[in-house]
Amino acid sequence: MIEPVQLPAPWRDARLTVVVPTYNEAGNLPVLVERLLALPLPGLKVLVADDNSPDGTGEVADKLAIEHPDRVEVVHRAGKEGLGRAYVDGIGRALDGGAEYVAQMDADLSHPPEALPGMLGALLSTRAGVVIGSRYVPGGELDEAWPLYRRALSGWANLYVHTLLRVRIRDLTAGFKIWRADALRDIGLDRVQSNGYSFQVEMHYLATKLGHTILEVPIRFEERRDGISKMTTATKIESALMPFMLRTRHRNIHR
Repeated sequence: MIEPVQLPAPWRDARLTVVVPTYNEAGNLPVLVERLLALPLPGLKVLVADDNSPDGTGEVADKLAIEHPDRVEVVHRAGKEGLGRAYVDGIGRALDGGAEYVAQMDADLSHPPEALPGMLGALLSTRAGVVIGSRYVPGGELDEAWPLYRRALSGWANLYVHTLLRVRIRDLTAGFKIWRADALRDIGLDRVQSNGYSFQVEMHYLATKLGHTILEVPIRFEERRDGISKMTTATKIESALMPFMLRTRHRNIHR
């Protein structure tokens, strides 16, 4: 586990909301929230967007919200509608709640919470609209336990999307990042239509089309500790078709 960066005031007091979509993450969520709230970021809040998890993740999240009433919020969604829809809902609520910066991360402990202060510092010290915790820039790492087929799928997906969309990001499918609120409002969540993991690609594509600077910083990506991956065949099909759809859907968007 890395040691979190100690940011100077007033940076460390920034109003940062971390949006965490969940589906069957009852074992991981308490660990993640504990690590997030232990960070030297007193302005950090956690917003859990649960898709009616049958394993009781929503109830676990409610208990955490009771224990930390000013720092943990829970959004109970009707059912499993996809990662993209959960993020659009959660990010929209974070912006409405006054967040200056919004972070995205998975609940499965694959993204190191301790990297957030450094990522926030990188955002605040540059003109970037978003900072990505990247697996594929120099210094980035993949857990040795990550299966070979997942490595191959991730590498192929990044190459495939980069070839079609010409977006200059090494980790196009990254799900760990911090956005400026202004950049998110400029993108417009109502424009985003992806349901699954292709949400990440669509957000990066829109940010690029609108001229926002995207900065990648290295992280170590860990294999999930508990539960199973949510990647389905339908999600893979959507991800394969999405680059073609994005070029048509957003062809008239520009700064």
